[in-house]
Amino acid sequence: MTDPRTADANAIDARVFPSTARRGSQCGQLKLGDLRATELTEQFGSPLYVVDEDAARARAREIREALQAEAARIGTAATVYYASKAFLCVEVARWMVDEGLAIDVASGGELAVALAAGVDPAVIGFHGNNKSVAEIERAVSVGVGTIIIDSEIETGRIAAAARAAGRRQRVRLRVNSGVHASTHDFLATSHEDQKFGQPLSEAPRLVAAILAEDSLEFVGLHCHIGSQIFATDGFRESARRLLGVYPALAELAGAPIPELNLGGGFGIAYTSAQAEEAPDVAVIARELADIVAETSAEVGVPIPKLAFEPGRSVIGQSGITLYTVGTTKSVRLAGSDAAADPADLGASERLYVSVDGGMSDNARPALYGADYQVRIANRVSEAAPALVRVVGKHCESGDIVVQRDFLPGDVQPGDTLAVAATGAYCWSLASNYNYVPRPAVVAVRSGEARLIVRGQTEDELVAQSVTGDETTLQNGATK
Repeated sequence: MTDPRTADANAIDARVFPSTARRGSQCGQLKLGDLRATELTEQFGSPLYVVDEDAARARAREIREALQAEAARIGTAATVYYASKAFLCVEVARWMVDEGLAIDVASGGELAVALAAGVDPAVIGFHGNNKSVAEIERAVSVGVGTIIIDSEIETGRIAAAARAAGRRQRVRLRVNSGVHASTHDFLATSHEDQKFGQPLSEAPRLVAAILAEDSLEFVGLHCHIGSQIFATDGFRESARRLLGVYPALAELAGAPIPELNLGGGFGIAYTSAQAEEAPDVAVIARELADIVAETSAEVGVPIPKLAFEPGRSVIGQSGITLYTVGTTKSVRLAGSDAAADPADLGASERLYVSVDGGMSDNARPALYGADYQVRIANRVSEAAPALVRVVGKHCESGDIVVQRDFLPGDVQPGDTLAVAATGAYCWSLASNYNYVPRPAVVAVRSGEARLIVRGQTEDELVAQSVTGDETTLQNGATK
């Protein structure tokens, strides 16, 4: 592994940054989609989310083609849903559909965005552990292709909505395979003691209840073992366990179960160090196809149609966030103290670099201890690398954007910083903590930039406050 202290602190690692990211040959500025970073911040402001449309489309296509090719190799088909919770807006939904992906939503709001994008409801899957009756009724009425049943209560609710609409609604049952993904505890979603899904052992009973509803069409099981997973062992074991109950379910249904949804969760590299371990989607696709074919033969069922739900792995590395440096200050470290973090590589000082955003536009470091890679975007420098921590402007000591990286030691106020791989779960998790407006999102492609999500202004945030001038009703509501 390359020691970051001796590596080029100006280098743009193509395994972490979007595929079109590069340094300009004349000024050394970071360019994305043939546009300089400073051009973007001058036009759209800072902080700024930037998404490389070509990179996003290419990655969506790569993942879909790999999964579908391997499914075809074993004699079946595969549907690839884009897990829109990673990042959704009207434009991104259109990109995904253009590239042959279906859309996975997990709320009425996400459904509304997908419909506004013109997505055919038939290619939408609707998730969620607490879908309201109103959300279910809307999903059924607009013709959502598949609704994922997360709890026993939902079976009756979806059946009633389908009867009222005169439809037969396709449904999957979400189960927990008991496979513990090698990821952060908050990202592991298939262990037994958590809010999603039902125990796999309960599947026969719950499927029998679904089959008893004339307004429901049971098409298969769904399982999502977690997110940001690098090892493929968990995916393979989960597929094996799920298919193990298909003979019993087929007996209940009187026919083979037609589909199996194996979820998503494929990890990506957020740093150069992670890039050496990040999974190859072609390898994942091949190994999953093999285990599905082998297990189907072992248990004596036809190979089902497959479905997958990648999100982060589609959009994550297509995005960067641009910030402007406000202040810097050097802090002495423990040095040889036993409590010193070995990841700091024995540095005696850390340079704190404060930027104009923070945990309001990227909550992942605070939530999951996630780390990112950062580069100066407005110039290159021959200064020696310095250990840095990029922090935000919020009133929290945990307001960290980049836990540790090495930047040229002359990083200074006014510099533009680019943080890589922020396309997933940054805008989606953004907040207005300390009344900081959420940044805009800009798409770049072939030398052109266009706004795809408007940023907020302070005036808009202030306008949300209810003033004493408004009439108050007796029940506390206003008019």
